[in-house]
Amino acid sequence: MKTFDIQPVDFRLTDIITQKIDNLNKPKGSLGRLESLAKQICLVQQTLTPILSHPCHLLMGGDHGIEREGVSVSPREVTWQQMVNFTKGGGGVNMFCRQHGFQLRIIDMGVDHDLSDIQGIEHCKVAMGTNNFLYGPAMTDQQYWQAIDTGAAQVDQCADEGCNILCIGEMGIANTSPSSIWTSLFGNIPLDECVGAGSGLNNEGIQHKLHILQKCVRHYQEWMAQQSYHDDQERNRLTIRYFGGYEMVGAIGAMLRAAEQKMLIMVDGFIMTACMLAASRLYPTILDYAIFGHCGDESGHRLALQLMDAQPLLHLGLRLGEGTGALCAYPIIESAVRMINEMNTFDHANITKYF
Repeated sequence: MKTFDIQPVDFRLTDIITQKIDNLNKPKGSLGRLESLAKQICLVQQTLTPILSHPCHLLMGGDHGIEREGVSVSPREVTWQQMVNFTKGGGGVNMFCRQHGFQLRIIDMGVDHDLSDIQGIEHCKVAMGTNNFLYGPAMTDQQYWQAIDTGAAQVDQCADEGCNILCIGEMGIANTSPSSIWTSLFGNIPLDECVGAGSGLNNEGIQHKLHILQKCVRHYQEWMAQQSYHDDQERNRLTIRYFGGYEMVGAIGAMLRAAEQKMLIMVDGFIMTACMLAASRLYPTILDYAIFGHCGDESGHRLALQLMDAQPLLHLGLRLGEGTGALCAYPIIESAVRMINEMNTFDHANITKYF
């Protein structure tokens, strides 16, 4: 079984970093969230002069068997159609990657369509979509590890190119369903508090979705009662495998490897927040490396953030996915780095330090 060596951040520089931030020519604490963000980045990079290098965005696509149960207003074919659209530069993710200078990698993890002749897509397909987890696990153990390894390998390629800050997005119709279930199970939260409209279900559609997912959880609990596992990590891995999409498990693999590589990890909306929650249930120290970009309006998203004591940078009402919320937050991350590197100190500016 593959393991990751994710070291907790070394906090011994904390006082020195705080002293540098407090000596910048500004009232103490006056740049608020930028100051705590700069401190986190300095601690991850173990330096007083952090840099953001070759930012990369992984866009992973996959389809979900549970979509067959009518839990999404969007039809399955939208997944592959959008993946093709991304190769032409026409998606929201393309626009924001261009705006903020991110290298975009479009990865087919498990789209239920043959995309092998489409240039611009990295062909890493595990299968043509996951199994329907109403009737059993979404993927086999072998498929789970294949998705984890693929996500990790993508990060290795980014690291080889000099990347030290990674953003991850997804494209997969119905992937709010596993996200809602993970949030419920990992947080011990009633499922009805975690299920929302997804891409636009009405009230009747939400109730149907909840009914289906409740049945799925009951079947999962029956299946788990027959499994043998040695510790909480193994139990959590089985939960991830039972419900996850290939794009989601690939994202978890990418997150874990990025933390192992001591990269900053930008976390997007509900789906990627649920993936980070799942990853943190495998390796809790991963949260030292996470920067949460955005809080959307999906009912489970705030709950997932609260479970990790996460403070998202933005709340713009976005629910597009693709990593767009995190990408929108990048200039704030950049501002935090510029603050600690470029602002003058009281001494150098010949300004009286009054605190």
